[in-house]
Amino acid sequence: MEKQQFKAESQRLLDLMINSIYTHREIFLREIISNASDAMDKLAYIALTDDQVGLSREDLAITITRDEANRTLTVSDNGIGMNKAEMEENLGTIAKSGSLSFKQAMEKNEDIDIIGQFGVGFYSAFMVASSVTVISKKYGEDTAWKWVSDGADGYTIEETEKSAPGTDIIMTLKADTEDDKYSEFLQEYRIRELVRKYSDYIRYPIRMEISKSRKKEDSDEYESYMEEDTLNSMVPIWQRSKKDVTDEEYDSFYREKFFDYQKPLRVIHSSAEGTVSFKALLYIPGKAPMDFYSRDFKRGLQLYSSGVMIMDNCEDLLPEYFGFVRGIVDSQDLSLNISREMLQHDRQLTVIARNIEKKIKSELKSMLENDRENYEKFYAAFGRQLKYGTVSDYGAHKDACQDLLLYYSNKEGKLISLKEYVDAMAEGQEKIYYVSGESKERLAKLPQVQTLSAKGYDVLLFTEDVDEFIPQTLMTYSEKQFCNAASEDLGLRTEDEKKELENKAEEMKGFLTFVKETLGEQVKEVRLSADLGSHPVAMVPEAGMSFEMEKYMKRMNPEFAYPVGRILELNAEHEAVKAMVSAMTSDPLKAKDYAQLLMYQAQLMAELPLEDPVAYTELVCKLMK
Repeated sequence: MEKQQFKAESQRLLDLMINSIYTHREIFLREIISNASDAMDKLAYIALTDDQVGLSREDLAITITRDEANRTLTVSDNGIGMNKAEMEENLGTIAKSGSLSFKQAMEKNEDIDIIGQFGVGFYSAFMVASSVTVISKKYGEDTAWKWVSDGADGYTIEETEKSAPGTDIIMTLKADTEDDKYSEFLQEYRIRELVRKYSDYIRYPIRMEISKSRKKEDSDEYESYMEEDTLNSMVPIWQRSKKDVTDEEYDSFYREKFFDYQKPLRVIHSSAEGTVSFKALLYIPGKAPMDFYSRDFKRGLQLYSSGVMIMDNCEDLLPEYFGFVRGIVDSQDLSLNISREMLQHDRQLTVIARNIEKKIKSELKSMLENDRENYEKFYAAFGRQLKYGTVSDYGAHKDACQDLLLYYSNKEGKLISLKEYVDAMAEGQEKIYYVSGESKERLAKLPQVQTLSAKGYDVLLFTEDVDEFIPQTLMTYSEKQFCNAASEDLGLRTEDEKKELENKAEEMKGFLTFVKETLGEQVKEVRLSADLGSHPVAMVPEAGMSFEMEKYMKRMNPEFAYPVGRILELNAEHEAVKAMVSAMTSDPLKAKDYAQLLMYQAQLMAELPLEDPVAYTELVCKLMK
């Protein structure tokens, strides 16, 4: 038996693979199992045309054996096996993949699907093993061979005994250190966990002896025994036809896979064939995870390649505004990198992601139109995410999100979509009116809202920070402009009415000047308004930014926040304003108190904080005497 050196720059390349290519050492088991699956695929393919094989897919299986005493972990298969030449070629030459060669030879046959393509997966075993022994017997040959290596000084190959075709990979695990506990990979629970995580959908059963307990006969005592158990599911639910999967199976899979105790609101089970073929099983949850709106939340779909998990959270498959969707995508057409942990090209992902985005939007629109109760449950949990999606990237995604938004209608007393608002607009209405604030109950009492309501016009009540940015991003919806009823011209006056208001303002110019001088820097301007209905006064922002935006900026970055100019609007027809006009000549000091009081009231209605609440209280008490 002669020791041979690895072909290629063995030590350098092997060190690179062990220390750099793979992110997590637990990946080794996925790689070894995938190679075993490949070997059985090859034999199953040969069996299609060779009656001498005497095996069918149902006879093929992978077996995992643990030996804690000798610190060995063995993965065995009854696949096609290797002879001496193939061992030297596939195991002695790093990055020489027999699977890739076989796939290239059979690439015209759509039934064959080989996972391994790079010839490096086997060497991931050296991340956890101090030495690896491979015993293999090729189908159709009489001699078995044993390959042994410690990953550093090359390898040896010698003839050995093996009764049936297939391969045993025996890994002697490294000794535990303070930082690295390799013994974990000999634990039953850990192996079961890794198989379920990475290889649950390998098409062949993965079996291992599991310790179980049973009650002794005629006794209350229990005894332990070993029984072979299948660790993997084999046929993934997304590979089955939709008609063959029950709602209970969809729900059960979702709860187990994504650890949610609630049923999903919708299931999207789809497949696509073409430039990139894939299958997807997506779920729209009924509630948001605790960390959903935090930086800790990991969005993305689980990505599989031929049943082997490649990534747990592939962000590229989901746009951020649909980040609440949970699910799985499985494709045979992915260009994986050498470690199978990342993708070499994003073209395939782009095609898949575009298709998935359309599916999700279509499903949400269907729910909005046909299952309103569940859509509103969904919106309560994730509506804010759709709003963020609308305004993010300078509105680049607004077309995908705007039709899914809901806002509280002051007229209808419920949530409605922008389309529903426009469809129900009163005759003559040309704008989409909205107001922003902390409470829809308080917003409904604003003077401008009551004025619009009196004309039969609806007003959308915005109560979240992000709402304020929506009209600025959309500008229009269905060719209707947005109008902030609390700060913009409502557009209700005819030219004659506007002229009449201008004349009134000119007539009361002295009074307006008096009020402005009384209030000084507390207000930027004092003017008359015909949009206040039964209210005497209102505080509106100077053009450019709303009060809600001012509050938001102050919360986000107090250092750079600045106050919006305050404009006091007065209703010349209200008795309180008329009383102030009268007092201006008979009792100027009282008129000043009236002006200050009305300004306080305007601030309160606009949900603006009073700088001096004590002064307000004293003023009220003074005027009550």
